[in-house]
Amino acid sequence: MIKNNYFQFGFAIFFVLVALYSVSIFFQKTKSMDDKELSKWFNSGKWKSGWKLSPDESVNQKEFARQYFMNQDRWDKAFKFLAITDLTKIALGRYELDGRNLYLSVDEYLTKDEENTRFEAHRKYADIQFLVFGEEKIGIAALENTKETILYDSLKDVVFLSAIQNSYRIASSDRFFVFFSNDAHRPGVKVTVNSKVRKIVVKVLIE
Repeated sequence: MIKNNYFQFGFAIFFVLVALYSVSIFFQKTKSMDDKELSKWFNSGKWKSGWKLSPDESVNQKEFARQYFMNQDRWDKAFKFLAITDLTKIALGRYELDGRNLYLSVDEYLTKDEENTRFEAHRKYADIQFLVFGEEKIGIAALENTKETILYDSLKDVVFLSAIQNSYRIASSDRFFVFFSNDAHRPGVKVTVNSKVRKIVVKVLIE
């Protein structure tokens, strides 16, 4: 019994040390970066694991670096999958890349009129979003500038919001978006006419 308790205690200490090491690596890599170095690292695109698409200008570089170095393995797996997979042929549905830590959904739908869409945000997961084909507008607003309209659903990890002001970006097959917990986003809005799109959404656990 005593040996078993020692084993469990040692196991717990091991995971604490691993967590502390990960945090220390994060601080070493991000705190030592000034804005110029951060921009150089981000724009190098080495973190994309060979994926050819470009990040949209709306992506928060500092927050991305913070989250990337905190959970680099998850982000590397996500981008590697996107780089080596023929996303035009993959079947619709959900794919688990690392259990609840990392999964993606493939969906096809018609874009909507603005009044039939709404802002959303997530707390547990970051989103990598992009269109395999088609185009849509995505509204973007800081979470602090929104008002909650439907309470947060912890099972679905989503809260729905409204915002008086938002900035629209055009989503197409040449770029991707990354949304964190402070990024309210309003996807699926038509550009000119309601049209069919194929969207990939990768969910990266960040809680």
